[in-house]
Amino acid sequence: MQIHPTADVSLQATIGQETRIWNHTQVREGARIGAECIIGRDVYIDADVQIGNRVKIQNGALLYRGAVIADGVFIGPRVCLTNDRYPRAITPDGLLKGVDDWTQGEIYIGYGASIGAGAIVVTGVEIGQFAMVAAGAVVTQDVPAYGLVRGVPARLVGSVCACGRPLPANGEPYGSDEGRTTTYAPPSDYAASAQLPHHHHHAPPPRQSMGVTCPDCFPVSATVA
Repeated sequence: MQIHPTADVSLQATIGQETRIWNHTQVREGARIGAECIIGRDVYIDADVQIGNRVKIQNGALLYRGAVIADGVFIGPRVCLTNDRYPRAITPDGLLKGVDDWTQGEIYIGYGASIGAGAIVVTGVEIGQFAMVAAGAVVTQDVPAYGLVRGVPARLVGSVCACGRPLPANGEPYGSDEGRTTTYAPPSDYAASAQLPHHHHHAPPPRQSMGVTCPDCFPVSATVA
């Protein structure tokens, strides 16, 4: 474990082995960070946030209470994971809002997913395994496994493989430098409706559940169990 002297890490936080935390980052009480993570500078990790193993969180990211991050997730610089769907500073009668005056939401980011620089994820959203959120997107709805979303608000525009490269449309050939050709078909859990099961766990999916890959990835089955 390596924690920069300027970082503010609560004694009530749990930090895994070989995790590195850089300059001026704050980790609040009850937060749990797994092993082999890299937490950049000026990151804010709120109380009780859960982060899996081998996660990369880039400079200036803000992860508020209610966020659950599975293993292998990439969080780009200046990403914000929110937790209040109806934010107000005061109650309708003009009093300063306290902890009992609002409902905390949750965000779940699945195994191997990536959130691009400056993206905002609104509370109540689930992002599926290996999904890709483009830089600057505002995510207001669930994102399916391997889904590629972009824009404000974010819209599903395609899909990506396990290594993050965009995949061609269904049934189109995907060539490679070695002359091989792979026909792409989306995994069976890929749905434009973006409805995801609520499986909040950090374990990596079985190899047979990792969906299709491009020729640059390791070969796995295109069938989702």
